[in-house]
Amino acid sequence: MDKQNLTVIKEFILMGITDRPELQAPFFGLFLIIYMISVVGNLGMIIVTKMDSKLKTPMYFFLRHLAFIDLGHSTSVGPKMLVNFVVNQNTIPYNWCAIQLAFFIMFVISELCILSAMAYDHYVAICNPLLYKVIMSQRVCWGLVIVPYLYSAFLSLLTTIKIFISSFCGYNVISHFYCDSLPLLTLLCSSALDVELIVLIGSALNLVSSLLIVLVSYMLILAAILRMNSAEGRYKAFSTCGSHLIVVFVLYGTLFFMYVQPKSSHSFDTDKMASVFYTAIIPMLNPLIYSFRNKEVKGALHKILKNLCKIPV
Repeated sequence: MDKQNLTVIKEFILMGITDRPELQAPFFGLFLIIYMISVVGNLGMIIVTKMDSKLKTPMYFFLRHLAFIDLGHSTSVGPKMLVNFVVNQNTIPYNWCAIQLAFFIMFVISELCILSAMAYDHYVAICNPLLYKVIMSQRVCWGLVIVPYLYSAFLSLLTTIKIFISSFCGYNVISHFYCDSLPLLTLLCSSALDVELIVLIGSALNLVSSLLIVLVSYMLILAAILRMNSAEGRYKAFSTCGSHLIVVFVLYGTLFFMYVQPKSSHSFDTDKMASVFYTAIIPMLNPLIYSFRNKEVKGALHKILKNLCKIPV
C-alpha cells in the first residue's frame, strides 16, 4: 500500500465561506446576528409552546420539536463557523469533525420527518376535524417524533462511521465551512462508491418520501378546502397551512439542489452558498415565519411578556 494511504489525519482544515481577509469581520458580525436570532427565536418558540396552556395541541407539539431541531441544526455548525472567522487557521480535530457530521445529518433528516408529520397533522385537522383528537392522540404524536429521531440517528451514525473508517489520502483540506459528507468523500483514497451510494440513495429517499407525504397531504387538504362553502373557513384553512408551506418550499428546494445530483456536477462554491442558507438562514426564518403568521403564538408571547413585566424587581 502507498505510504500516503497510511497517513494518519489528526485534524482537518476548513476552507471557510470566503478566503478574502477584508470580509472576515463583516461576515462574523452578520452570522453572529443570524445565529443569535436563531437561538433566541427557537428557544422562545420552545418556551412559549411549552408554557401556554392554549398551545398544547399536536400542531404546537410538532412546532416545538421543529424549533428544537432547528436549534440543534444551527448549533452543530454556527459556533464553529463563527470561530473560523476570527482565527488564523480554520482547523477542526478529526473526532470533532465526525461528531459535527453526525449531528448535522441527524438534525437534517429529523427536520424532514417533522415537516412530514406536520403536514399529516394539518391534513387530519382540516379533512377529519371530528376525529382529530382521536387520530392525533398523544401516543401517535410521540410516535411521529420518536421514530424519526431514532431513524435519523441510525442513518447519521451509519453514514458517519462508513466515511470515517475509510482511508483518507493525507490531504486534509475540506472545501467547505463545516464537515459535510460530500466534501469529505473527495478526500477518501479508498473506494468511496458504497459511501456515495448511501449518501445519494439515503438523501434521495428521505427527500422524496417526506416530500411525497407533504404533497399528498396538501392535495387532499386543497380538495377539502375547495369543497368548503364558507369563505372564512377557507381563509382559516389556508392561513393554517401557509407558514408550513413556506418552510417546506424553502428547505426542500435547497436540499434537492445540494444532495440529489451526481458528485461530478457539484460546484463547492454554489454548494457553500446553499449550505449557508439551510444551516444559518432557515433555522432563523422558521420561528419568525411561525410567530409572525400565527395569532395564537403572538398572543401567547404577549401574555408571557406581560406577566414578566408584572413581576416586582
